[in-house]
Amino acid sequence: MFKNLSSKHLGISGSQSELIELALSFGFKGLDLDIIDFAEQVIAKGLPHARRLLDSSKLQVGAFALPTRWQEDDETFRADLAVLPTWAAIAGEAGYRRVVTTLDPASDARPFHQNFEHCKNRLNDLGKALEPHNIRLGVSFSSDASLRKDRAFEFIHGLDTLQLLLSSVSARNVGFVVDLFDLHVAGGTVDDLRKIGAAKLVGVLLADAPADTPASECLPAQRMLPGEGSGIDSSAALVLLAELGYDGPITPTAHPDQLKGLRREAAVKRVGEAVDSVWKAAGLNSLGKLAPAAKAMKS
Repeated sequence: MFKNLSSKHLGISGSQSELIELALSFGFKGLDLDIIDFAEQVIAKGLPHARRLLDSSKLQVGAFALPTRWQEDDETFRADLAVLPTWAAIAGEAGYRRVVTTLDPASDARPFHQNFEHCKNRLNDLGKALEPHNIRLGVSFSSDASLRKDRAFEFIHGLDTLQLLLSSVSARNVGFVVDLFDLHVAGGTVDDLRKIGAAKLVGVLLADAPADTPASECLPAQRMLPGEGSGIDSSAALVLLAELGYDGPITPTAHPDQLKGLRREAAVKRVGEAVDSVWKAAGLNSLGKLAPAAKAMKS
């Protein structure tokens, strides 16, 4: 597994070249990229030109956000699904292997059982569209109660029901993105990663929460950098992921308020230091493997 930088999850922005420089400067081995921006570069100037900075940096591509509006009406979904192979072809050729999306935790149109079937069918369609390009789709849930407030029907906002949904999807390239903060708020624990296993994990979002706030009462603004709140044991999560053989991106997240007042470089520096701290505490080497000393201590 590798340390991955996502500007979206930190509330920062920058051009591809700026983000690559930040990732390299502060110890990241991977980077999330905007597929639409990247595809426009490919169309305008060709793939070698679009990839030149990424290739020279030797950074891995973490993931890109699914550009398909798959949770909207049928007409919108079908129109977006029709062009998804175009995005996927460019992404696959460029080395992208992961695309991610988050379930809407409520609906105003469909009760739970109808929404379950609806999402199952659409995720299956998405998986089949991505499969020829060797791209996996990672699905996460949101535990944010404000997204369910005043909505007609609640939907999936916890790991067990997400597992039930994804187990019903026949496309084999559809798996999980586990956000440790959302898992914590929903009442889960780091050990729940065992339920999923490395083979179905597409991505992991690393965060912390305040230890003095009950998990179910944690608000989005309390999403902290790993190791800064003591509510979530990020190091234990990393050890478990290494034991499971997970080899994908580890992406730190924090609410923008946690980095308020910091310039972009200072913010990414702080994020990199936070990840390095829990990485070291887990006894991982630069490749995300348990170092021999850590294995010996564990045994």
